[in-house]
This record gives sequence, C-alpha cells and structure tokens, in this order.
Amino acid sequence: MADSSATTPAAAADQLANLHLDEVTGERVSKSELKKRQKQRQKEAEKAAKAATAPPKATSSKPKNAAGGEEDLNPNQYYEIRTRQVNELLKNPETNPYPHKFQVNYDDSNFVEEFGSLKTGETLPEKELRIAGRIYNIRTAGSKLIFYDIRTSADTKSIGTRMQVVCQAQLAKEGGVPFEKQHAHLRRGDIIGIVGFPGRTNPKNLKEGEQGELSVFATEVQLLSPCLHMLPSVRYPFADAEQRARMRYLDMLWNDRSRETLWQRSRMVRYIRDFFHERRFIEVETPMMHAIAGGATALPFVTHHNDLDMDMFMRVAPELFLKKMIVGQFGKVFEMGKNFRNEGIDLTHNPEFTSIEFYWAYADVYDLMSITEELVSSLVKELTGSYKTKFTNQHGETYEVNWEAPWRRVEMIPALEEATGEKFPPYDQLHTDETNAFLQRICKKMNVECPPPLTNARMIDKLTGEFIEETCINPTFILEHPQMMSPLAKYHRSKNGLCERFEAFVCKKEIANAYTELNNPFDQRLRFEEQARQKDQGDDEAQLVDESFLNALEYGLPPTGGWGLGIDRLAMFLTDNYSIREVLAFPFLREEKTAHKEKFAAEIAGVQPLPEEGIRK
Repeated sequence: MADSSATTPAAAADQLANLHLDEVTGERVSKSELKKRQKQRQKEAEKAAKAATAPPKATSSKPKNAAGGEEDLNPNQYYEIRTRQVNELLKNPETNPYPHKFQVNYDDSNFVEEFGSLKTGETLPEKELRIAGRIYNIRTAGSKLIFYDIRTSADTKSIGTRMQVVCQAQLAKEGGVPFEKQHAHLRRGDIIGIVGFPGRTNPKNLKEGEQGELSVFATEVQLLSPCLHMLPSVRYPFADAEQRARMRYLDMLWNDRSRETLWQRSRMVRYIRDFFHERRFIEVETPMMHAIAGGATALPFVTHHNDLDMDMFMRVAPELFLKKMIVGQFGKVFEMGKNFRNEGIDLTHNPEFTSIEFYWAYADVYDLMSITEELVSSLVKELTGSYKTKFTNQHGETYEVNWEAPWRRVEMIPALEEATGEKFPPYDQLHTDETNAFLQRICKKMNVECPPPLTNARMIDKLTGEFIEETCINPTFILEHPQMMSPLAKYHRSKNGLCERFEAFVCKKEIANAYTELNNPFDQRLRFEEQARQKDQGDDEAQLVDESFLNALEYGLPPTGGWGLGIDRLAMFLTDNYSIREVLAFPFLREEKTAHKEKFAAEIAGVQPLPEEGIRK
C-alpha cells in the first residue's frame, strides 16, 4: 500500500561513457589519466621489490608493526605482502591468526560512564577487562610502548565505542606470549582481543585543566582476525559513492555515519514494532510469491516455479492476504517485510524495499490519520529528542521539518482546481472519456508531461505530483482521491466519485498511504474489471481480477482501515539522507562491467585446493 506512486528509470550516465575504472581507488578517470597512474604504480612496485631483496638494514628500536611500511606501498602491494605474511602465520598452530574463540566479559558502552572519573595517571589493575575491537590507528613511542586506537562493534546500545589501548612491555603478562611477538604482526584493520585494566594516561606537557586519555592498559593482546587489505587513508581515500555502495562492508567499517544510519534504522523498526504490539496488533507473515500480482498499482517481478511449471510474481504488497486474515477473525494485524517492484531505480526508489502494513477492523480513514500522527511524531521524538528535524536534498536545499501533530490536510481535487485555475468535472464524472480530454488539455496548458498511457488516473496523479506534493515540506495528508485511482479503497460516504483515502507526504515525498477498505464484493469486482481495462490500454502497473480475494470478501470483511508506510523512505528523512542507498544495508546495484583482475589471497599465497570428492554416477 505504501509508496504506490509510479517511477521512471534513472537517467543514463552518458557522461561516464568515456571514463575507465581505477581499480585501486574506485574512481572513474580518463584513459590517459589511468595509464599515467598505472605507470606510476608499476615504478613503485619495482622499487618495493628491489627494496625487498636488498640486504637488511640495522634494526631500530621501534617494533616492526609500528606502521608496517604501509606509507610506502600502494593498496595492491600491501595486499600481496600482507597476504603472504598471514599465510606464514597459518603454518604454525601457535601463531594461528584465526582462533576459534575469545571471551569478552565487558560491555564497552559503559567504559566512559564507569571509569571516566579516574584522574590522570590513575589505573585500576585489579579490574580485569576483556574486550575486542578493530584497529584503526597505530602509534609507537619506542620499542616498548605502543598505542592502538580501536573501535568495538555496534549493538542495540551504541554504534560501537572508540577506545585507546596502551601496550607497555612491563605490563605484559608473565609466562605468556612475549611482548614483541604479540605485536609484531598487528596492522591497521586487524581485529584483536585485549586483556587489560582501565586507567588514564599521564603524558608529559599536559596543559592546565587537561587530563590524560581514558584507556585500557593491556596485559595481553591477541590477533583474532587479520585484515589483508590496506584501510583507507588520506593518500588512498574511500569517498567514491559508487565504490562505497559496492563495498558496503568497508563503508560500514570505515564511515561512522554509515553505521549510525543503519543503527538508527534498526531503532526505528524496533519502535514501530513495539508501538503496534502495545496496541494489541498481531504480527503475521504472508507469502512473498503470488499467482496474481495484486495489492498495489505497480509492475511486478516475474519468477518461475519449476516443479509446478508456472510463472509467479514477487509480491508488490501484502494487502490482499492481510485483509483475508481480517475475514478470518483477526481484528488487528500487521506485517513488516520486503516488497518487490520492477520499476525505476533513483534516489528514492529501490526494486526491493521494506514496508509495514496494518489492517484494523472497525476503523476508518479518520482513525488511520490519527494513529499515523501519533506513531510518526512519537517516533521522531524518541529517536531525535525533538519533533523538529532537518533534511537536505540532493540540490543542497535544507528543510526544517516539524513532525508534531496535527498535520496539514489537503483535499486533492479542490487543490488542483486552485493550482490550475480550472473547474474540474463533477467527482462522479472523473472516470469518463470527456474528463480524459479535459485532463489532456490541462496537462498541456500547465506544461506537465505525462508518459503514456494517458489514463485519467495517471494524469491526475501527475498533476498532483507537480502542484500539491511540491508544497508538502512538513508532514501533510493529501485526501479524497478519485475512485478510479484507488481500486481497493471504499467510496466516500458523502462525495460520490471520490474515495476515503489519504497519502502522507514529507519533504515532497510519500511516506504512507491508507484508506477505508472496500468490503463490498460486488463493487470490488467492478473495480478490478476497470483495472483490467486499464491494463489492456497498456498500463502494466494496473491490477488483475483476483478471484480468490473476491471469494474471501463474499464471506464478509468487517468495516476496516488499511495502512502502509515505507520504512526506507521514513529512515531517509530521520537520518538526513537524500539517497535510499544510504539507509539500505546492501542496495541494489547495476552489474559491474569491469572484470576482476586482482589476484585472490589464495593465489598470492600459493594455497593449494583440497582434493575434490569423487561423485559416483
């Protein structure tokens, strides 16, 4: 039900046609620039190879891991050297870099609160902490003192904690792995386990009023999983949007904002679920593959069931199944899950997206407006601490959004009349051929282009997008759609030709769609047949006649309110991201044309494959 508006495919990136992918940085550059870079890297590789075969220099007092020589290598060189190093560690069970288990016993999110009162130079050796995290930076001060900046993993409480780990040789556990061996093979990006105690450092030259840094003083450090690749740096940044989307795991690992966006999305989903559970709604699951694509005006994906030898459709909406459950004596149901629509990919649309729909027996569209205001405004307050947020679009325009109830309400046809300066036909004539000619004239007059087929519903929807949706910055309900735009909505109780429906918009984009449900099986059949006629006219998004659903209606659907909200779209506004990619863990991407040329780790290390098991025929 949510996000029912039609979309157009994203504009083709013609300007990138003559650019080539630099596999090291992820950028797209001209052919001459790419050749220049490749020559420079070849020179650097030859220089590194020559240095590797040169006689060893006198050893310094610094441990080998201090920087790992990273600053002298490009990412490909680093990958090859690091891969061989890790493979050598694997040959000795005592240096296995992939242990089965490390026992963590401390909630790092409490670290600052619990130990923030420690004074400079104060430590608590009796308080053993066992934590784990990823190394983001390494600093040394001689051979016996190493500092690691680590970050722990995200959970429901936080996106992870930044911590400093102080490693001093004199603190190393007696009888354990020697200090030098513990740290010799650690690099940026490695995941390590730390056994230690809390304290504050006591650096020299502290300014008045400053304190040493709250840290974990390590008595033991263990490599839990090495990172074979060089982490991004100033020299080799990781900022290209396309590369970030393709290597989302690295984007989450490296960019706190990306991780926080997905963390906030999780909080949002949990709050919404709790909201409906507290109001005695039952969460249910309905099929993802349908024999008939229904429940929303959208183009479906087609798949095939081999055993039954039949085509099936990935669901565009769960609506019809959820209403069948209301027929089956469930009074309040909701489902949160994936839908699939074979439409355009752009900044606000992904082929698969998450929505929540609920159906509430004995409620109508006015009850749904109230619960929408209550849910969304309280959600914003819970997540941000305020009813007011900011959202910046792709053009750099920043909107101040006030989510507090009550929301603005706009009646569709009167608002179009005001915008166009034209009196529309009577509501009960909006479906006629005469109205079609009128709408074509209005579109031409207002310079609004509507792609074919030019049905009445599509033209009114296009006009609404141009002249009403563009005014919706703060949350706004657009009400009372024509019946032919809403094949599953109940007719308006006092305005013949309209239906009891609303769409909620924020920052010019739809976030929710709801209506009093049509429960008259006779009327519903006529609506389905009208949709079938629109499909015959070339509207691929129109619905077909669903006999199973009509049969369910004949058993009696009570007066019901139905509602849907787009989780992805709402997450975009609440995390201030104008691209839907940013709020999806792994967004849909076009196929990457460039073949993979980089050697795999097993190839570099010369790892031999295990013998294949013979299969008897």
